[in-house]
Amino acid sequence: MTGMTSATSRTIDAARGSRRARDHRLPAVPQPSAAASVDGDARDEVTVRLPADGAYLSVLRTATAGLAARLDFTLDEIEDLRIAVDEACAMLLSQAIPGSGLDCRFRLGQDTMTISVSVRCLAPSAPASDTFAWTVLSALAGSVEAEVGPGELLTITLRKSRDSLRSV
Repeated sequence: MTGMTSATSRTIDAARGSRRARDHRLPAVPQPSAAASVDGDARDEVTVRLPADGAYLSVLRTATAGLAARLDFTLDEIEDLRIAVDEACAMLLSQAIPGSGLDCRFRLGQDTMTISVSVRCLAPSAPASDTFAWTVLSALAGSVEAEVGPGELLTITLRKSRDSLRSV
């Protein structure tokens, strides 16, 4: 390698080193999960925290679609979940403290996806379950619950099971 400068040599060595680092993977360390005891068959849990602002909801819709696809939900089921997450967030954002965060926790089971969306509120009030919006949300998600928790935290939890009767 005549004519190679020492800077070029360092760049090549650095690239080789980074490739080696990338190729070397440490074994995963199992972590106990609270979700496993709640959902029984929870395999993975993903948490996303965003500003409590409607401009960021596209991130949650995309995450929802990607995670539901990972569980082999149908395209219709994925779209239902995307719309349900959007509707649940709209219900929460109307009460959120300006400038606060919106937390979304996805728990992935064998055939079930549980999505909990939470915001901090000044005077949280669970959405009424006798409204048209709640009826639509329930139809899209399957199971829906709302809870006012400690710390003025308002949470809506959606639970959707994959259609187990469809052929694979």
